[in-house]
Amino acid sequence: MSAKQAEIQGRIEAEIADPLRELALDVEAVEITPAGKRRVLRVAVDKDGGVTLDDVAEATRLIDTVLEASDVMGEHPYTLEVTSRGVDRPLTLPRHWRRNADRLVKVTLADGTDFTGRIGSTDETRATVEVSGVDREVAYADVEKALVQIEFNRRKTADVADVDDITDEDEEGDA
Repeated sequence: MSAKQAEIQGRIEAEIADPLRELALDVEAVEITPAGKRRVLRVAVDKDGGVTLDDVAEATRLIDTVLEASDVMGEHPYTLEVTSRGVDRPLTLPRHWRRNADRLVKVTLADGTDFTGRIGSTDETRATVEVSGVDREVAYADVEKALVQIEFNRRKTADVADVDDITDEDEEGDA
C-alpha cells in the first residue's frame, strides 16, 4: 500500500470513528481497492454482541452521509461496502478477545510455541485460555498471532442440560 493510500484510509477512519461510536460500533478496518474506473471502499465494523444486518445498514447510511460531506474520497467515484469483522481476522486488540469469549482460538506466541484452547476471562492486558482443561494466562504482548477456529455443531453446556432435563412424562405428553 502506498503512503498516500494509507493516509487516505487513516483520514477516512478518523472521520467515521466517532459517528460510528455513537451507534456502539467500532471501525475494524478500512480498505480502498481499485475496481476499473471506480474504487471500492470497504469498512469493517464490530460491536459487543455481534453486528446485525440492521447495524450494517445503519452504518452504511451514516458513513455515506459523513463521506458525502467530506472531501476525503475526492472526485473519483467509489462504491461503499460495509461489513462485519470476519472470523478469519486475527485477534489483535483486547476487545477482539472479549468479543470472542468462549470461542476456540489458535494462539502462536512470540517465542514460536502455539496451542489451541477456549477463551475464558479477558481484561485489557491478557486473557485466560483453557487448554486441555487447564487455564493458561496469555498476555496480549506475548501473542504473535491468534485466530478464532471455526467449530461446527458445538453444543453449549446449557443446551445439553436442557435436553437431559426432559423426563419420560414430558415425552409422553408430547405424543
